[in-house]
Amino acid sequence: MLKGKKILLGVSGSIAAYKSAILVRLLVKAGAEVKVVMTPSATSFISPLTLSTLSRTQTVVELTSQHEWNNHVMLGRWADLMIIAPLSCNTLSKMAHGNCDNMLMAAYLSATCPVAVAPAMDADMWIHPSTQKNLTTLQSFGNSVIPVNHGELASGLIGEGRMAEPEEIVNWTIHFFQKKLSLQGKKILITAGPTFEKIDPVRFIGNNSSGKMGYAIAEECRMRGAEVTLVSGPVSLASPSGVKIVDVTSAKEMYEACLAEFSMSDIAIMSAAVADYTPTENAKQKIKKTGTDMSITLTETADILATLGNMKKENQILVGFALETENEKKNAIEKLKRKKADFIVLNSLQDSGAGFGSDTNKISIFDKDGNEFDFPLKSKKEVAADILNIISHAV
Repeated sequence: MLKGKKILLGVSGSIAAYKSAILVRLLVKAGAEVKVVMTPSATSFISPLTLSTLSRTQTVVELTSQHEWNNHVMLGRWADLMIIAPLSCNTLSKMAHGNCDNMLMAAYLSATCPVAVAPAMDADMWIHPSTQKNLTTLQSFGNSVIPVNHGELASGLIGEGRMAEPEEIVNWTIHFFQKKLSLQGKKILITAGPTFEKIDPVRFIGNNSSGKMGYAIAEECRMRGAEVTLVSGPVSLASPSGVKIVDVTSAKEMYEACLAEFSMSDIAIMSAAVADYTPTENAKQKIKKTGTDMSITLTETADILATLGNMKKENQILVGFALETENEKKNAIEKLKRKKADFIVLNSLQDSGAGFGSDTNKISIFDKDGNEFDFPLKSKKEVAADILNIISHAV
């Protein structure tokens, strides 16, 4: 079930740390390769030797051991998934605020893989506003929270805060990897960022799109096993690994790149903010200031989404985006129908934390069958997962 998967298990100081031994055993039994990193306080609850024996590899507690440096960077890069179970209230706070004072935190802050946490704490600690705020912060970074259970706690109280059972965490992990491969074998075309329409050699018409949403979608598609082509306007973002990048500048170039790729694609997700108009003439030399008013004649650009909608075959899925400032739902649904898309993703500039440039977004998704899916404000990484979870039902 987990054969070939590399899992880095973080254990923090909690009475629930005794469950880590069972968790390691079950993960190994399921075929995973497991490495364990502990906080110093966790060693008061369970022996590193126990976890080393069960994981069949040396458990790491300190940044240095026997005059050698334990490479926390490589631990975070080695894993396919990092799970912190149990996650104590103290470690939660450190993760939310980037406090790096032990090996577990160093590995977490260096991790390039997805991270999931299984909290464990007393009921009153669990419901405290600071704890809930820290959990929200953690999720805004794109981390997953494995739900706590209701039951008997170490204090003797009955309530929320009990760590998920090892069997539940293993099942969550299996589902995580199954979901991550849900697009294996699919070819996906994605557009991202703005387009720049030249006025002269130094000036252009553009917009404030950062490309973050499209790049997050491309990364999520790759993580789910898809073959991804990302047609990107001018952005200042690192290219996602394992993704084919086609760099363009203008709406015309993006249009031509999409036409070249669309026929080979199973899914097309048009998240770029493409200019609707472009200057009719592009001056060959820099336009000089003359002291009088200046006007620029604009002509409409080719409609990429509508063109692909008319080309779309029965087995292809087309997803558009709608950024609106008024009558949001009405305009989005009209765009969905007019462009012959299968899904439209709506976000509004009226929503705080949504729109261009931010690391978060708040969306609603409408499909051609009249269904509506609404989501709260989340990190763009989480939003990308939400979009693909909805689309995947149609694949």
